[in-house]
Amino acid sequence: MSIRLINIGFGSIVSVNRIVAIVSPESAPMKRLVQEAREAGTLIDATHGRRTRAVLIMDSDHIVLSAVQPETVAQRIFSKEEVTEEGQGKA
Repeated sequence: MSIRLINIGFGSIVSVNRIVAIVSPESAPMKRLVQEAREAGTLIDATHGRRTRAVLIMDSDHIVLSAVQPETVAQRIFSKEEVTEEGQGKA
């Protein structure tokens, strides 16, 4: 099994194989989930100070915040272009 990595904005990269869900941060349950992760120390803020547009729920119980739209993250997952383990683009 190869490791597939995608860019979630501003040079931040996550493993596609570890993503459970990509959701919008607007609903009250998502806001509560983010707050609980912050308190538990399992929140990873990859927004670089920008507005949170996507919440990535990982299989390790970590929550990753991204400034990229959920649709854009999904498109990057399903595109042929990917970031390899060595960090180089591959078609």
